[in-house]
Amino acid sequence: MLSRKGIIPEEYVLTRLAEDVPDPGRYRARERRARFVGKNGACNVAHKNIREQGRFLQDVFTTLVDLKWPHTLIIFTMSFLCSWLLFAMVWWLIAFAHGDLDQSTRRHLRGDGGGLGAGGFVPCVTEMHSFTSAFLFSIEVQVTIGFGGRMMTEECPAAIFMLIVQNIVGLVLNSIMLGCIFMKTAQAHRRAETLIFSKHAVIALREGKLCFMLRVGDLRKSMIISATIRMQVVKKTSSLEGEVVPLNQIDIQMENPVGGNSIFLVSPLIIYHVIDKNSPLYEVSPASLHHHEDLEVIVILEGVVETTGITTQARTSYLADEILWGHRFVPIVTEEDGQYSVDYSKFGNTVKVPTPNCTAKQLEEDRSIMDTISLSPRGTARKRSVRLKPKFSIADEPS
Repeated sequence: MLSRKGIIPEEYVLTRLAEDVPDPGRYRARERRARFVGKNGACNVAHKNIREQGRFLQDVFTTLVDLKWPHTLIIFTMSFLCSWLLFAMVWWLIAFAHGDLDQSTRRHLRGDGGGLGAGGFVPCVTEMHSFTSAFLFSIEVQVTIGFGGRMMTEECPAAIFMLIVQNIVGLVLNSIMLGCIFMKTAQAHRRAETLIFSKHAVIALREGKLCFMLRVGDLRKSMIISATIRMQVVKKTSSLEGEVVPLNQIDIQMENPVGGNSIFLVSPLIIYHVIDKNSPLYEVSPASLHHHEDLEVIVILEGVVETTGITTQARTSYLADEILWGHRFVPIVTEEDGQYSVDYSKFGNTVKVPTPNCTAKQLEEDRSIMDTISLSPRGTARKRSVRLKPKFSIADEPS
């Protein structure tokens, strides 16, 4: 663009483009670890070489619900068109076998009209002249439009039977379509869009112990009933026998203000995990929290939607470089005008706090490290200072 306008010579631009060609080996060492679960909750897993594709057809309803909207709409449209064309062919064959097409053509050429019993002949379906007429009659039967120009007679039992069959097929297609559309619009992950997690997790001291903490909140006023939260650490491990497990999922115990894994998610909560000797984060130090570290913490929140009764699940994950050491979440809940107010603009904000730069294992073995950390007094509150105004007296000046 700059060379086209004459600002920079074209030779210089071409030289710079040649120099800026990225070297694959140059940035190979800086590649970030692939996520197992994305920040939006999507699982980063590609299923390949599936030989038994027929298993998906055994559960057609779930397959239709899992498809994307364009594919689902195309399948529904083609299903209706194919059913209309199929029954149109059947109606045309019935009319052709009964001789309705010949009689209708002769009446049309003579200008006699298409009344019932004209010339002593009673057709199976009135006003059916061609395949186009049969197609329009098929649509009228299945969609129950009934314009009044074409109608059935008592002449053909086969036509009456096909009328019943087409009505049943139409009801089945309509029920499947409505069921799929309802399930796609009311899927559980739609409710999970308003369940939010903090962008970063933090590690800081709480009650004299290193804790892994994150914040979770719900943007809607409708509650999540029986909400539970659990956390896993996914990392590459190897057994004593030399077996390598590329994605070993290790459950870790979560703590929250309510206790246990159940939470009362009315306002944002800080969920924390005490890093002890049973924790997979026991030997994690500030120096290991970088993008090269093979560490990913997955957080899963489950519950029942109060308005629909559908179970929903929200997921997120934190890589090693998304964990802030020595930080703490700022308070966002305040009391205003007799009610509690939540400021979501500070949902992910953190502040630095004094934290030892060592692992939880080293802190447990050497408690003298805590003496070097300056902590604020426990249970103290900031009091508003009151400045006393000086008192002045007015005296008469001496004469």
